Amino acid sequence: MRSKPNKKEMPNGSSKKLKGNQWMWYIFLLPTLLGILCFMVYPILESLRLSLFHTSGGGETWAGFDNYKTVLTSGEFWNSVYNTFYIGLFQMIITIPLGFIFASMINSVTIAKNFFKVIFFLPNVTAIVAAAMIFTFVLHPDMGLLNYFLGKLGLPQPLWLADPSTAKWAIILLGVWHWIGFVIIICLANLQAISPELYEASTIDGASSFQQWLFITIPNMVGTFAFLLITGWIGALQRFNDVYVIGGPTGSPNRSIQTVVAYIYEHGFTGFQFGLASAATYVLFVIILIFTVFNLKITNMKL
Repeated sequence: MRSKPNKKEMPNGSSKKLKGNQWMWYIFLLPTLLGILCFMVYPILESLRLSLFHTSGGGETWAGFDNYKTVLTSGEFWNSVYNTFYIGLFQMIITIPLGFIFASMINSVTIAKNFFKVIFFLPNVTAIVAAAMIFTFVLHPDMGLLNYFLGKLGLPQPLWLADPSTAKWAIILLGVWHWIGFVIIICLANLQAISPELYEASTIDGASSFQQWLFITIPNMVGTFAFLLITGWIGALQRFNDVYVIGGPTGSPNRSIQTVVAYIYEHGFTGFQFGLASAATYVLFVIILIFTVFNLKITNMKL
């Protein structure tokens, strides 16, 4: 077997050519590196600096940790944290099990499998802003389609987005509709990766389809559930676009759907309290970091 020549064995001309090719790759990477420095590293460091100053875009005065104290003692901030976790928790409790059941049903059919994949995945490729506007119409208490059908069935017709007690569930409903296609596709990909030999062996042993699903399928999907749980929480903690379209920066009605990112937007871009908004951003970063590490621990998932 022919061994790979090392640099000492290479002729001088080949060695110089190899070094020249390496520098050429660094030149190709330079635009990407500059983009990362300008649009990722600099905003992160500038936001950290702003969090230590009182500023409204003009002059700046040193504030130290005052902005962080203001954020951490603000009732509005903790209300937005509660809303964010409430909406995210119930959205995942509904979407992940429901998406897994739908994926199992699609995986078991032999015809029109691709049709069902497309139908369920369509909401996920719809722009969330457009979906929020459509849901504003669907959930309208008087003219909305949902209340129309509930009325036909003789069921109560909630005010949905006009009532703080039902507004959160309207947002959860929108999140489930938009995210379930992604959950189904991820579950389907992993369902098809389970070895058929496991099912064949259990069939010989006399296991029913439900027993196979319970004792073979679900245990082999634990890693997928952990992935969906972690990515779902990260997305839920950064939720903004749809709640802004439906409830504005204050999360109307009565701040019932204001998320943490909407709180940051309210103070940063409508109140011009850039220092306070930057401090809230770093508090959110710490919350996401702690929660992600906690999720990794309980799911035994490795990065």
